[in-house]
Amino acid sequence: MKRRIEMEAEIENIVDTVRMHHELYKNALPMIASENITSNKVRLLLASDLSHRYAEGEVGNRFYQGCKYIDKIETKAIEFAKELFEAEHANVKPISGVTANMAALFALTSPGEKLMALSVPNGGHISHSKVSIPAMRNLTLETFPYDAREMNIDVDEMVKAIRLNKPSLLLFGGSLFLFPHPISEAREAADEVGANIVYDGSHVLGLIAGKKFQDPLREGADVVASSTHKTFPGPQGAILLCKESLKERIDSAVFPGTVSNHHLHHVAGLAVSLAEMLYFGDAYATQIITNAKVLAQSLYEKGFDVLCEHKGFTESHQIAINTLSHGGGAVVAEKLEKANIIINKNMLPSDKDPEKPAGIRIGVQELTRIGMKGSEMREIAALIARVVIGGEDENRIKDEVQALRVGFQHIHYCSGDGEAYAFPAIQI
Repeated sequence: MKRRIEMEAEIENIVDTVRMHHELYKNALPMIASENITSNKVRLLLASDLSHRYAEGEVGNRFYQGCKYIDKIETKAIEFAKELFEAEHANVKPISGVTANMAALFALTSPGEKLMALSVPNGGHISHSKVSIPAMRNLTLETFPYDAREMNIDVDEMVKAIRLNKPSLLLFGGSLFLFPHPISEAREAADEVGANIVYDGSHVLGLIAGKKFQDPLREGADVVASSTHKTFPGPQGAILLCKESLKERIDSAVFPGTVSNHHLHHVAGLAVSLAEMLYFGDAYATQIITNAKVLAQSLYEKGFDVLCEHKGFTESHQIAINTLSHGGGAVVAEKLEKANIIINKNMLPSDKDPEKPAGIRIGVQELTRIGMKGSEMREIAALIARVVIGGEDENRIKDEVQALRVGFQHIHYCSGDGEAYAFPAIQI
């Protein structure tokens, strides 16, 4: 009996800790560039019986019985994905952006071949680096030439490097992703050397869905691999989009290659998110980019070294700021967290100390999701400046953050209405 009481107490402690997490985000400004929140209808599905089930195999040919409704759900998700992204084929089984990248690279390369991707210090994702999927596949990694002032791949040098290195695959996309990558510019050189192009759209998939960033499939990408929970406001998971000619290679690399059970509750949630974005995607993506530009301009006017002022700062949801003069990215991020402003340091290395992040990366997609617009971006810029430049007490700023959040507690650009960070979010 004593052990039972102890167990129940531990369970309640976990529940209370989750409740505290909800309370934090209810009263904070969440500005992590790689996060978002789903609609409450999606949350309902994530908590459904689907979370307990398996459906290995393909629609209509499962290794398990009891999948007739699951087949309908997955079919709808695929249909919506193909419509939203104008894709010839879609696979909704990958359970993360990394597994989607893994499936794409394993489908389109052989061990010993060459891959070109963006380096991590220049904004590439860790899964593109030599310590991750390229090493697992035994690929030789070459990095794209990079123009630090333009915060993008150097087009002329990239074309020369493709012709010189003759890679089998070009992997575009990144974690620090301010401007569209030069896919169309790479296509001719890729064809010359027989290379496929994969585009990791994890950060910008919601902008692509809204037709506001770039259109990788029309610009020359053979495959788009992407997570579904950054600018795209779906459940954590991933998606692959490709040409019909690559369908069998991609599908077999996903199952049984890299995924067994594909988290059916996420597939249902993704289907709903795709439907929402078919209707709301244009308005949502437009407001994200507007908010990012307003916030960047406001921070610049407050005295921050916001990168790429000469290009309008950004064309995505992200803003990059060199904060070395304020102590570096980690110091700034920790100060802002005390004021309930949640960001993350980026990987721009310091010239003096390559191991010390020199900047911060800010994303506005979640603030946009809860209804914030230009006036709020200017107010947030002022709050950030008062902490980082003015050195004001973080607790005082925290009170003002909480006051700002009072009017922004509901999710926008989705089906239905719901409190963004309520606990419990839904009742089953």
